[in-house]
Amino acid sequence: MYRKLFLSSLIVNPANDRHGQLENETAAIAHLFALQEQHMRNLAKDLVQMGQVFEPPLVFPSGDKYIVADGNRRTTCLKLIEKPSRAPTIELQKFFAECRANWVGIFPEKIECRVETDRDRIDDLLFRRHTGVKGGIGQSTWTDRMKANFVSRTGKGSGINVADEIERILNEHEMTPARKIPRSNLNRLLSAEALRNRLGISVRKGKLEIVRDEQQTIAALQRVATDLALRKVTLDDIWDADAKLRYIDQLEAEDVLPKAARKLDVKHPPPPTKPQLRPAGPPSSVSPHLIPNVDYGIRWEGHLHRQNAIWDELQHQIEVAATPNAAAVLMRVLLEISADNYIRRVSLSGIKEKDALSLKIERIATDLHSKEKIIKKYQLELIKLKQSEELISVDTLNRYVHSSNFSASPEHLKVIWKTISEFIVHCLNA
Repeated sequence: MYRKLFLSSLIVNPANDRHGQLENETAAIAHLFALQEQHMRNLAKDLVQMGQVFEPPLVFPSGDKYIVADGNRRTTCLKLIEKPSRAPTIELQKFFAECRANWVGIFPEKIECRVETDRDRIDDLLFRRHTGVKGGIGQSTWTDRMKANFVSRTGKGSGINVADEIERILNEHEMTPARKIPRSNLNRLLSAEALRNRLGISVRKGKLEIVRDEQQTIAALQRVATDLALRKVTLDDIWDADAKLRYIDQLEAEDVLPKAARKLDVKHPPPPTKPQLRPAGPPSSVSPHLIPNVDYGIRWEGHLHRQNAIWDELQHQIEVAATPNAAAVLMRVLLEISADNYIRRVSLSGIKEKDALSLKIERIATDLHSKEKIIKKYQLELIKLKQSEELISVDTLNRYVHSSNFSASPEHLKVIWKTISEFIVHCLNA
């Protein structure tokens, strides 16, 4: 259905797959320019020159507003032409003020939009688009990370139908809800490994496995399937990462989630309820990047966008052997802003973000051990990072940033990563 909608009623999507979950529209607008400033400028100039939008944005209702599912760049340019002060930099504010001055005729208050209420249909449409760039005027092709964001959010194209496997398990135990399970919603909810793990399941080598107490896990899966089948939980309730997490947290508060890990063969140890071991990765020689390309089970919420971007660069873009200095500096930055996230999220007393990194690590490690999230041996290993004479230490990390005569070794960086990776994961999942 096509409708003329007020530009002010459209919201630039904070969960746009171009960048993943962000906190609000303002952050989404800023990030579109951080990703493709020249493309955005080209598009704004084209809109001014033509005086119209040729392809209506695809939107869906959200209260009395409409979230833009596709066409966020067009919508952003129009919003900033209308109100240049909303542009993220002074330079861009001047640019959009010029665009507004050059607009011929009356600037439109309303634009034609394609309104869809079926979000599965929206995702199908998104999956078939983004095939031409044309210097930024056309739709931009999705990168591998954007495609991964789409799969993580929707569960489409992930290689295994999680909903089918869950329904099979429930059928085997005669615990299937009386009403039909909306499989697309179930796949969307459990598209991320971190959320699957909290329900007691994991996808490994294309297969779904139960990794916690089997009876508790199946009961939890039945609860989720029933909530979806009875429409107690709808697509609106699990549309993005934050919404999914709220629902899973609600289940945990109701004591629905499985707690005890079941015994598995040695080949496939389960991720424990309270992680005790560092995330396993391939040998350092396998991956050219600092962070191995494995799922660390991080819940990438909107407030973690900077950490997510740095993680992506270290895991997929920066080759540590070719650019060890860049990898070293980014690892140091990731460690500190992850620690700051933990301090903020758990309101850790007696420590502040302005305190020394070594002190932050010590206090957080003590807190993690008190909550039985890490073992004593690892706590002591983290506390030792404050000793400057140690090869793996905060002092070494600081030298990577501040010393003019300290060289970064790719092999040493990977050893440091193995030491601090579990700590960073806990800080991000706080």
